Amino acid sequence: MTDPLIVGWAHTKFGKAEAPDTMALMAEVALPALDHAGIAPDAVDGIFTGVYNNGFQRQDFQGALVAMGSPELAGVPFMRTENACATGSAALYAAADFIASGRGKVALVIGAEKMTAIPIADVGGVLLSASYVAEEGDTPGGFAGVFGRITDAYFQQNGDKSEELAMIAAKNHANGARNPYAHMQKPFDLAFCNMPSDKNPLVAGPLRRTDCSLVSDGAAAIVLAAPEVAEGLTRAIRFRARAQAGDTLALSRRDPTEFAGAHRVWRQALDQAGLAISDLSLVETHDCFTTAEMIEYEAMGLAPRGQGWRVIREGTTRIDGALPVNPSGGLKSRGHPIGATGVSQHVMAAMQLTGDAGDMQVPGATLAGVFNMGGTAVANYCSILERAR
Repeated sequence: MTDPLIVGWAHTKFGKAEAPDTMALMAEVALPALDHAGIAPDAVDGIFTGVYNNGFQRQDFQGALVAMGSPELAGVPFMRTENACATGSAALYAAADFIASGRGKVALVIGAEKMTAIPIADVGGVLLSASYVAEEGDTPGGFAGVFGRITDAYFQQNGDKSEELAMIAAKNHANGARNPYAHMQKPFDLAFCNMPSDKNPLVAGPLRRTDCSLVSDGAAAIVLAAPEVAEGLTRAIRFRARAQAGDTLALSRRDPTEFAGAHRVWRQALDQAGLAISDLSLVETHDCFTTAEMIEYEAMGLAPRGQGWRVIREGTTRIDGALPVNPSGGLKSRGHPIGATGVSQHVMAAMQLTGDAGDMQVPGATLAGVFNMGGTAVANYCSILERAR
């Protein structure tokens, strides 16, 4: 099997969108992504849609909505994936397997979510469906409460690292201020992120508002093409590696501060690529909460277990550091429309590799890592991308 290449993309601005639903959001990126790739709608062999939904809107059967919003795609076979917060990467990998298996030559991947159409008080309950509901479904504070408990456990093991979490938040807000697609385009300094206040209250356990990703609407799309199709197109980004690993859903049955599945998937991807973490130019990682990014530093091999906090304190992952992490602002600042996130992360990485990242650009970027997870590192996806043309 030969992996396909990324040949085009499109991305909405994340935030509270005027678009009323996912059908409208997906219509904003479907044809623009094909235009960017230089591929006509009638050349698409399959549409792969990633939408979590699960209560954000009454309408489901999300795969069928793409052609409803973009009639030019009527008749194209479609499917929909759901894998919690890794829903977008699940759609992307399904599309890549579709082409690699020889079943098609061009696939359109769209990730989308409309989160703001329901009362904010109901969002937490929808998101907790991505936990083990039998044990975690009544967690106060929703998923923030789940990560508040993980943060408490990490602090008990390794000391209070609230300032380091604030450093991660300040870094990602500074990066997001340079991203025109970001929900939050405003920098916050370390002092603001570190000190609980009326404008930055404690949300769950030691987590402050600036430690939590945003409730956002948005969509992102990627066009994948077989190598023989990509040959005649303007740009091509290859998967140097793509890997997937699972872990146990219930936190009671594992150490939630370890992210063992994330560690395994990073090892798999780096081994596939024949690379070390230090070979990468940048990483887009899943910072649904600042604690997640800190533990992911350990999972990707930047620090031993319990010492991820050292990575941000030493400046390694700053935009001018040895390995910039989340130059797009990450979920923390760019936003986290659940189904769109994994696709968005790959778009942000691809833009870096083609030199099209504008004010976010990491100079000379040649290799980009992407890590997207569903739940508390339960569904784990890791891609390593490089420019083919």
